[in-house]
Amino acid sequence: MRFVLAIAAFVVAAAMIVLGIAQRTVFLPPSTVAAEGTVDGGLPYTLVSGAVLNSRDGSQTVTVTGSDQVFVAYGRTSDVMAWLGDSEYAELSVDEETGALTTTLRGGENPDDPSETPSAAPTDSATPTDPAAPTDSAEPAAPDEEGDEESDAAEEPPAEQAEAESVRNPQGSDLWLSEYVEEQAVIAPISVPEDVSVLIASNGDDAAPSSVRLSWPVSNATPWAGPLIAGGILLLVVGLVLYLLGLNHLRKSRGPRRKGITAGPGLEQTAKPPRRRRRARRSRTSMRAAVPVLLVSGLLLSGCSASYWPDLSSASETPEPTDSAAVVPETTDDAAAPAVTVPQLERIISRISAVATEADADRNSELAATRFSGAALQERQSNYSIRGKVADYDVPYAIPSSPLLLSLPQATDVWPRTVFTVVGDQEDTATPLIALMLRQETPRSNYMVDYAVSLEPNATIPESAPASVGAAFIPPDSPLMLVAPNNIAASYSDLIAKGAESESAPLFTESDPFREFIASDRTARDEALEETATLEFASAPGETEPLGLATISSGAIVAVSIQETETAKPVETGAVVKPTGAIAALVGLEETAKGTTATYADQLLFYVPPADSTDRVVLLGFSQALISAKELP
Repeated sequence: MRFVLAIAAFVVAAAMIVLGIAQRTVFLPPSTVAAEGTVDGGLPYTLVSGAVLNSRDGSQTVTVTGSDQVFVAYGRTSDVMAWLGDSEYAELSVDEETGALTTTLRGGENPDDPSETPSAAPTDSATPTDPAAPTDSAEPAAPDEEGDEESDAAEEPPAEQAEAESVRNPQGSDLWLSEYVEEQAVIAPISVPEDVSVLIASNGDDAAPSSVRLSWPVSNATPWAGPLIAGGILLLVVGLVLYLLGLNHLRKSRGPRRKGITAGPGLEQTAKPPRRRRRARRSRTSMRAAVPVLLVSGLLLSGCSASYWPDLSSASETPEPTDSAAVVPETTDDAAAPAVTVPQLERIISRISAVATEADADRNSELAATRFSGAALQERQSNYSIRGKVADYDVPYAIPSSPLLLSLPQATDVWPRTVFTVVGDQEDTATPLIALMLRQETPRSNYMVDYAVSLEPNATIPESAPASVGAAFIPPDSPLMLVAPNNIAASYSDLIAKGAESESAPLFTESDPFREFIASDRTARDEALEETATLEFASAPGETEPLGLATISSGAIVAVSIQETETAKPVETGAVVKPTGAIAALVGLEETAKGTTATYADQLLFYVPPADSTDRVVLLGFSQALISAKELP
């Protein structure tokens, strides 16, 4: 009976182990579900909305092929639609019946219904259409008349029109949360919410890649594989035990045996056991040693993954994105989102730093103009010009690529957009921290540095909103500030000129490092000037628009520019002025009887308290540069 039970246990154990292994091999379901299709229309851009990406649970993987160069990027849907503007593009959706991707051609000359918003999800039954079919628009409302396109173009500023026409390649845009550029194919694992969409292109001129595949992870757990394998191994052990017990019982049930022959005279006693019995003992020993090996191997095989066992937890869990997936936080309210995320800003600053480093080294004004504007560009361009004539003239402060010590983006969904950041190494006391005020004028333009100042060592920047929330932009004429941003430059210029007698003196701190620097510098210049000449100083607001972002205290961080002029004139007929240093290099004369005038551009960063505050305006940092010098007429 024991042998019968042992054989039955062996058969059942083998069946259980084979079935368990089969569940993890030949019967294993796929780990992903996919929707794929061919993009019709041959347009330069393809859009996959957040609604399509989130039509199934879990992280997404976008696989794109079908062109020599493949570009895939994702950003907030409103940003992607703003970048597309009036451009024609193909929008992908998932056919509910077939599960395949279908194409709808949008954009171009025929905007969609005015009631449809830019971020509206694609219809579930979208099918390939003619390019003249109704399309979505990046604007909240759009006209239906054929002639309205011309009126829209007339309302758009000429600079933005020219930019929209010239910037066609989306690669390198500061709008994207992340981008991928490869040859032939891109496989992009991401995890984005519904308010984030994917843009696919080649180079903006050629047709976008034609083959797109979207895939999502699905659970392919086999909860009975582990119990079947473990149970089969356990039953196999039981069968082995029954088999050994049966052998032992059979040996004992053979009855009495003949005793050995007693040794007599001349005879030897037979004492050695038969070889067959020794081999049987060795076999039983081997089988006993094999049982733990089989047991341990089976446990390792069946326990290597949680997907082998039933999930006894009460709540089902959505598959988590893989480590390689790019994760984007989901917006939790209806407030305007911050203009950039911290990783996005880190990438922008890294690009700006690379441009600044190369442009400063090569004195390349055209390259600098791709990332600097306003007062910041003026400072660098004048520096390059002077260094071309004065070899030992100081290079502008470098723009560090990292780390970002403060990130304060404007919370907005429209343009222009403003971002304030502080970058630098706090442990490096020899190099000042650099405060940057960035501005993006249009969706297709990149962020430009309008202001770049070195922070004062003891400067304390007031607490501001977290980067995930963003800050409000302070209009130049805001009455909510102690001093409106567009009045700060004039008030501070008057303070420089008149000191404590200025009407603006009560608005600012009693002293600051910049005013002390100006006072000592002017005294040194006046003392170095010959007795035959005099110096006159003047200050006035600069041409760069002031930029300000709100702080938690209802105050604002505001950047402004001013221009200082220094005029040297002979005191009498026949006397001359002898310019020195960089002024002499720019004037190009060793002496002049007419006199000279030099202009300095100052970039200033202030904290401005709210209008009802008893605090004063505080200077946080500054930068000064000689921008021009010439002989008087």
